[in-house]
Amino acid sequence: MGPTNGGGIPGAKPGTKSALSPARQQLVELMQDVNYGRIEALEVRDGEPVLDPRPRVLRVILLGKDNAAHAARASADFALKEKVTDLFAVFDRERVLTVKELVIDNGLPVRMTVADGARA
Repeated sequence: MGPTNGGGIPGAKPGTKSALSPARQQLVELMQDVNYGRIEALEVRDGEPVLDPRPRVLRVILLGKDNAAHAARASADFALKEKVTDLFAVFDRERVLTVKELVIDNGLPVRMTVADGARA
């Protein structure tokens, strides 16, 4: 099965937050809220992140830095960074995953560990 265009919403501009499904938008917002840290035990079903129940979130506090939510969190819509589209491309390709750890740096996904048996 090929990519599903990022869990798109009809009429939304491709490559933007508004073009994502509600679940993917929520994950982007969660990553921005975390800003630095990790999300653990995130389930992906049919290519969509499952956020109920909420996965475990661990924030890293960086001394000397602003540890508030990423500045883009205040924007209703914006162009997606390549790391976000790469993450969702894995979701589209694999369809079902157990993400043990999704590392977030500056509001963006940078590394993902998946349960044995899942390809990434």
